[in-house]
Amino acid sequence: MSKIRILADRVANQIAAGEVVERPASVVKELLENSVDADATKIEVEFRNGGKSYIRVEDNGIGMSQDQALLSLERHATSKIREASDLNHVRSFGFRGEALPSIASVSRFSLRTRCKKEKEGSEILINGGKMVHLKECGMPPGTRIEVSHLFNSVPGRRKFLKTEVTESTHLMHLAKLYALAHPHIHFTLLEGGRTIFQSPACNDLSERVCEIFGKGFAESLSDISAEGNGLSLSGLVGMPGQSRPTRKEMIFFVNQRPVDSKTLTYATLEAFHTFIPKGRFPPAILFLEIDPASVDVNVHPSKKEIRFREDPKVRNFLLSTLLGRNRAFNVGATTKLEGIKLEVDNESSKMVPQIDPKALEMYGIEKTSVPPFVDSGKNDSKSETPGNSLPSKSANESDFNRVELIPEQFVSPRGEGLASWRLIDSLKGGLGLFSTTEGLVAMHGRAAYERVRFEELQDCLEGKVKYESQSLLLPENLELDSVDSNRLNQDSKELKRLGFEIEEFGRNFFRINGCPHWLSPERSLSFIKDFLELSREQGSSVKTLDIVKETMIRESSFKSGDGGEFSEQEMMLLAKELLQCKNPYTCPRGRPTFFEIPIRDFEKRFQRKI
Repeated sequence: MSKIRILADRVANQIAAGEVVERPASVVKELLENSVDADATKIEVEFRNGGKSYIRVEDNGIGMSQDQALLSLERHATSKIREASDLNHVRSFGFRGEALPSIASVSRFSLRTRCKKEKEGSEILINGGKMVHLKECGMPPGTRIEVSHLFNSVPGRRKFLKTEVTESTHLMHLAKLYALAHPHIHFTLLEGGRTIFQSPACNDLSERVCEIFGKGFAESLSDISAEGNGLSLSGLVGMPGQSRPTRKEMIFFVNQRPVDSKTLTYATLEAFHTFIPKGRFPPAILFLEIDPASVDVNVHPSKKEIRFREDPKVRNFLLSTLLGRNRAFNVGATTKLEGIKLEVDNESSKMVPQIDPKALEMYGIEKTSVPPFVDSGKNDSKSETPGNSLPSKSANESDFNRVELIPEQFVSPRGEGLASWRLIDSLKGGLGLFSTTEGLVAMHGRAAYERVRFEELQDCLEGKVKYESQSLLLPENLELDSVDSNRLNQDSKELKRLGFEIEEFGRNFFRINGCPHWLSPERSLSFIKDFLELSREQGSSVKTLDIVKETMIRESSFKSGDGGEFSEQEMMLLAKELLQCKNPYTCPRGRPTFFEIPIRDFEKRFQRKI
């Protein structure tokens, strides 16, 4: 049996690096926190190849003397705390004294720093945890750290890094978080010498959001602030009804530290769950100020996970604040709806409000939730959806139109059980009821729509068919952040195959000139944004088809607009298209598109042969 012995410092640092340095973004996080703690007013971050080959973080902070610089590379050396009790009220970002020695042990590490009171700075070069040289150098006050060949001394760790695109995405997202947390600091982010974003110091969070995420996203958010029970909340949050396909735009800061917190996440989702569709997430950038003694940031070396000592108190404060704001906004919205017109039909004397769909979408109100005006003199007429002013049909007219539809038959290539469907009626909720030679079939319109569109998209991406694009009379302008701009350029060929016509006309600006025929022009912007967010969330290893599938499924929830209703003609055509699919039985998520009630089931119910 081997004897117990103390590990060498270099080996111990490499082991510690496994907890502190998970990926290139972890390096940037630790160095950014040091720069913020050094009272820097200007920070510049540069990286290459996803941060695998090169990272540079430079600031104009207080800097370090040569002795302090050497000491900073020793394990558990820190200027932030002295006693264990200091952890109860620590406000600095770094305090463990593990980051720099851990990073230096798994890379080629260069540290250049100078205090304002000193004429010359110091340069320290370390390779794989071993000192290469220490010398004086000329430089302005501040600190410059360069990290190259990350994990070269630990090949086992390097092979677990993701692709350059994925690592770049993580790194850029993290840099944006710290730029949001500190608007008073001038932030610059570069990739291989190319500026990703440059945001001058400002006092307004909205300005920083505009610089990083774009003007459109910033204008879609509204301010929020509240205080109580020793807690303070501020930030920006989306209006009720606005949503995103992923949680990327749900960003939380506790005492200006970007954090992951189930308490904050679930409270926010609960506050919005009646205002946004299921499976989507509200955009929110929220800052919570709390007594440092009431939160534990020392749960993990990365300090991203936190624990609140009074979890219910924090949850209830956030939930009540967001709920109160959403309800107040919605109540006010009922008096703010614009674009409502009244049409008078002289023949039927029926008034039907014409409501601008954009106004409904803006305030998060479904069309079906607005009561229609119905002529009180016609009790037997059907209530109509707002915006539909078609005169009511007589029974004879309805029967005549039904007769035209019923004779049309189509036979499924799948054979038994799906042959010769005839439409009986298009029911509420997007359900279609059909008769067949075998019995009755109930078809879920939205599920069928998802299956039909998905297989069309699949054939399109595989090059079997080409989608015809419908040109937009008024092109849609699209403003993106730098990450999504790069991804849109990478995915432009796939999107073109799907029928999108997109051109770039400026840095981070694009114009949508055309979209597929199955997508309404007003939904083209949201489809592209959802596609990019899902692509960013799932990474480059996921096939484009999978991302398109998820985007299309989410988009199909808007198809009806509408409440999910289909006309008889639409239901007939949809059933015909469904029966021509390779897999007509389920939607892309695996849920049934239809189910059959065979005649034998009726025979059992009626206890006789039919």
